[in-house]
Amino acid sequence: MILFELVPFEILRVVWWVLLGVLLTGFALTDGFDLGVGTLLPFVGRTDTERRIAINTIGPVWEGNQVWFILGGGAIFAAWPPLYAVSFSGFYLAMFAVLAALILRPVGFKYRSKRESAAWRNGWDWALFVGGAVPALIFGVAMGNVLQGVPFRFDDDLRVFYDGTFFGLLNPFALLTGVVSVAMLVTHGAAWLQLKAEGPVRDRARAIGSVAALVTVVSYVLAGLWLAKGIGGYALVGDVVSNGPSNPLFSETTRSPSWFGAFAERPWIAVSPVLGLLGSLLAFYGLRAGKDLMTMLYSKLAIIGIISSVGLTMFPYILPSSIDARSSLTVWNASSSHQTLFVMLVAAVIFVPIILAYTAWVYHVLWGKVTEAEINDNHETVY
Repeated sequence: MILFELVPFEILRVVWWVLLGVLLTGFALTDGFDLGVGTLLPFVGRTDTERRIAINTIGPVWEGNQVWFILGGGAIFAAWPPLYAVSFSGFYLAMFAVLAALILRPVGFKYRSKRESAAWRNGWDWALFVGGAVPALIFGVAMGNVLQGVPFRFDDDLRVFYDGTFFGLLNPFALLTGVVSVAMLVTHGAAWLQLKAEGPVRDRARAIGSVAALVTVVSYVLAGLWLAKGIGGYALVGDVVSNGPSNPLFSETTRSPSWFGAFAERPWIAVSPVLGLLGSLLAFYGLRAGKDLMTMLYSKLAIIGIISSVGLTMFPYILPSSIDARSSLTVWNASSSHQTLFVMLVAAVIFVPIILAYTAWVYHVLWGKVTEAEINDNHETVY
C-alpha cells in the first residue's frame, strides 16, 4: 500500500477544510487585535506618549502574528488550487487594497518616530489606522460576498471567468458583514489594550470597545436574519461523491431557499452562532467590568463562534458561484490530489506545533503592561 492511502481521500479533504478554518481563525485571533489596535489608535491616544503606549502593546508581536495570514494563503494555494485561482483573481483589486493597507503598518512602525514633528507622527498614526481598518472591512466584505455567491464560471476546459467588478463587491449585505468584521476586531483590539495598557489609553479602549461589542451583536444578528430570509443557499443534487476527482463540473448544484437548511440537517452547528453572540456579550461585560484576561478570552470566543458559523453553515461549499451553480467549489471537488494533501498534512503536524510553541513562548516573555514610565524611560524604542 502506498503510504498516503493510509488516510482516505475524503477524510483528508475534510481535515484540510478544518485546517484552513483553523488558520484563518488563528489569523483573526492573533493579528486581529493588531488590526483592532490600529483602528483604535487615533481615538485612544490623544498625546504622542499615549499613542506610543498603544503602538508598543502590539509592536513586538504584530509581525509574528501575520504568520497565520501567510499560512492561510499558502494553504489555499496548495490545498485548494481552484479556490485560490478564483478568489485571488476575482478579488484582485480587493486583495491589492488589503496588501497596500498592510504594507502601511511596517512602514508606519518604522518611520513614525524618526522625526519629532507632530504632523509627521500624526500622519503615520492615521496610516496605521488605515492599515488596521481597511483589511478588517475588506475581509468582512469578502465573507459577505462568499455567502451570496461570487460571479464566476468554468468553461469545459476548466478555464475560469470572473464577471464581477470591484464595486459590485460593495453590496449592502457584504457591507453589513464588513461592519460585523470591523466591530468584532475593534472589540478584540480594545480587549488587548485593556490587558496591556494603563491609564487613559486603557480607559478609552474600554469605552469604545464596549460600544463595538454591542455593534458586533446587533450587526451579527441582522446579518443572520438577512441570510435566513433574503439570501438563497446552495445544495448538492444526487449522491455526493466525496472521493472523486477535483473537477467542479462533475457535480451538480442547485439553489436552495436559504443557507439555514444546514441547521436542520446538522443541528449541532448552532453552537457556533451561540458562541459568537455569547462571546460578544461577555466581552461587553468584561470591558465594562475591567476584567483584563477574561475579556480577551471572551473576545476570542466571539471570533471563533462568528467565523466558524460561516464555514459550518456553508459546508461542503467553500466558494459558490452566483451565475453558474454548476461551477461552485466544494470540499469534494476543489482540493489538490490525495498525495498532495497527505504530504501537506505531515508537514502541518510537524511545523504547526512548533509555531504554536514559539508563539506561546514569545507571549510569555513579553507578558506585562506597557506603561507611560516605560515609554518615557526607553529612549531607544522605535515606535
